[in-house]
Amino acid sequence: MKEKGKIKTTKDISLREKKLREIRKKLNQQRMELISEAGIALTALPDETIFPELGDQASAEIDRNFMLKLKVSERKLLAKIDEAIEKIDNGTYGICEACGEEINLRRLEARPVTNMCIECKTEQEEEEKLRER
Repeated sequence: MKEKGKIKTTKDISLREKKLREIRKKLNQQRMELISEAGIALTALPDETIFPELGDQASAEIDRNFMLKLKVSERKLLAKIDEAIEKIDNGTYGICEACGEEINLRRLEARPVTNMCIECKTEQEEEEKLRER
């Protein structure tokens, strides 16, 4: 829940800054894990081998395509992590891109790469559902 108009004390600000440093550390750790896992997975990526059986060939292609799609989602997450770290560094992290209000710390801790407060994100998802109909 947003607390619009509430005057922040120095204690509130320093607590938020401390939490943001913890979130930055968590993001850096997640970033390093992703990079490490991506390197391991890349070396384990199956080669484009030709199999005598068409079924084996299809199965190998499905496995390879799955691994490549996984890499795309990891790259997207890595980009979101980099963007969040950059925002922390330049002081714009935790500000909702839709309404401009501060994003609740609990939301940021649960989903550090978020760029919208829960109210705006919920509204966006509801609008997307309506468009899908």
